[in-house]
Amino acid sequence: MSLQRSSSGWTTHSLQSNRYYHVSSPVTLLFKRAKRCCRKKGFSAIRLVASHPGIDFTDPDWKTKYLKDFELRFKLPHLRDVLDLKPMPTTFSLMNSSSDARVGNGFRFVKNEENVVGNADAPKVRKNDYVNEDDRTLLKVIKYSSPTSAGAECIDANCSWVEQWVHRAGPRKEIYFEPNKVKAAIVTCGGLCPGLNDVIRQILFTLERYGVEKIFGIRYGFRGFADPDLPMKKLTWDQVQDINLEGGSFLGVSHEGAKITDIVDIIEAKEIDMLFILGGNSTHAGANAIHYECSKRKMKVSVVCVPKTIDNDVLLMDKTFGFDTAVEEAQRAINSAYIEAHSAYHGIGLVKLMGRSSGFIAMHASLASGQVDVCLIPEVHFSLDGPYGVLQHLEHLIRTKGAAVVCVAEGAGQELLTNPNLNEASGNAVLGDIGVHIQQQVKSYFTGRGILADVKYIDPTYMIRSGRANASDAILCTVLGQNAVHGAFAGFSGITVGISNAHYIYLPITEVIASPRFVDPNSRMWHRCLTSTGQPDF
Repeated sequence: MSLQRSSSGWTTHSLQSNRYYHVSSPVTLLFKRAKRCCRKKGFSAIRLVASHPGIDFTDPDWKTKYLKDFELRFKLPHLRDVLDLKPMPTTFSLMNSSSDARVGNGFRFVKNEENVVGNADAPKVRKNDYVNEDDRTLLKVIKYSSPTSAGAECIDANCSWVEQWVHRAGPRKEIYFEPNKVKAAIVTCGGLCPGLNDVIRQILFTLERYGVEKIFGIRYGFRGFADPDLPMKKLTWDQVQDINLEGGSFLGVSHEGAKITDIVDIIEAKEIDMLFILGGNSTHAGANAIHYECSKRKMKVSVVCVPKTIDNDVLLMDKTFGFDTAVEEAQRAINSAYIEAHSAYHGIGLVKLMGRSSGFIAMHASLASGQVDVCLIPEVHFSLDGPYGVLQHLEHLIRTKGAAVVCVAEGAGQELLTNPNLNEASGNAVLGDIGVHIQQQVKSYFTGRGILADVKYIDPTYMIRSGRANASDAILCTVLGQNAVHGAFAGFSGITVGISNAHYIYLPITEVIASPRFVDPNSRMWHRCLTSTGQPDF
C-alpha cells in the first residue's frame, strides 16, 4: 500500500430520510464523488459520517446502543492493546525548581512529587498539573429542539440530544516510555502551511521537558523514509528556537510517499519510539496505516498526528492550524481586488483562493473582508449563465453599484470545465483554473451585452500558505505540539490532536479520516456569508 493510493469506505447520510449511501472511492477522488452522489440524490443538506450499521430508530434502546457504539469507535488506541506494559511516574512537571534550569540544549529534571519529598529545593507541588485519564469533553454542545432549527445536526427525526464524549488532551500522571531511552522523529507531509515550524519547535521543546535527548527530523515528508540521500536530521534546541519566525517547513515537505511496510522497516531499523506526523487527510490515512503495521508487528511505537491543512477540511475539528493565517492573508488579495474594481469604470475584481474540495477559506475570507459581492465554493452548485446565473447578477451589480468583487475557491465549478483525467504527484486530480474561466466568461458576456467591464484577476493561492503563522495560529500550534507529545508519552498511538468546542482533544485517526469536512450549505456560517455578500441562490 502506498500513501497516494490508499482507499477507504465512506457513507453519505441524508438528514431528511436517515438513509445511508455507501460510497467507495480512492481518497484522492472522494470529495468530488461524495458531493456528486449527494447532488444526484437531491439532498439540500448532507452530513458525512463514518461507516457503521444503520440505526434502527424504532428500537426504544437505540440511544443506548448508539452511545455504546460511539464510545467504542472513539476509544483511543493504546500500546497496551498489543503489549504488556506497566506505567511509570511522569517526568513532566510544570513546577521545576531554580536548580533545574536549562543546561546546554537540555533540561535537568526532577520527577513528580513522589521523587522530591524531603528535598528543600524541590518545587511546590500543585494538585492540578495533570489530565485525568477519565476526563472527557463534549464533541457537540448544542441541543437542537427541532431538525428545522438553524444549522441543526440531528441523529434522529426528533433531534434527540445525545451526549458524545471524547478524550481530553494533556499531560498524564503516568507515562509508558523512559524519556532518556526515547528516540523521537518528526515529519511534515503534503504542502506548505503556516505554523509548521511552530509545531516542530513545540514538539521538540516538550520532548526535552520530559527528558528526551534523541530527537530527529525526517526530511521532505514520507519520501525521507525511502530516499537514501535524505538521512534523518538530528534536532536540537539551538536549531529550532527561532524557526517559528519563518514560513515554510524547517524539515521540508513533499507529496511523494513510500510503501507502508518499507516505512515501518525503517522505523524498526532506526529504533524510533515516537513518530509525530504533521499533515492533512491523506497523511492521516498513511499515519493510520503505519500505526496498524507497527501494531501488527507488536512494536512499541507511538504514532501521533497533528492535523495540518489551510483548507480546514479535517473532520471533527473546530479548525486546523494555518487556516486563520490563510484567511488573514487572503484579505490583502480581496482588498486589492476591491481597490482595482472601485478605481475602474465598471470594475470587477476576481480573487481565486485555495480550497480544492471545501470552501472554508473563501467563505471566511469573504465574511472577514465585508467587501465581497459574490462567494463561490465547491459545496454549492452554481450556474454562470441563465436568468439566475452569476453573470446576470454581476451585470445587476455593475448597473446598481458600478463595481463588484468576486471570491471563488479553486475547486468550485469544476463541472463547468473540461478537465483532463490527470493526477498531480500527490495523487490529487488536476483542477481546471476556474478563475481564468470565470474571467473569460465575464469578459465575453459583457462584450456581448455591449457593456464595458474592466476585469482584474488576482490569484494569490500559493502566497497565502508560505508565510509565518499569525498570533492565533501560533497559539494553536503551540498547544497542539505540546499535546502531541503528551499523547505519545501517555502510550496512545494511531491518534490525532485537535480542538473542538474550544477544548483540546485526542481522537482516533480512524474517525478523523472517516469522511472529509465540507461547508454545510444549511449551516449558519454559510447563511451569514450569504447575508454579508447579498448574493442570490445561483
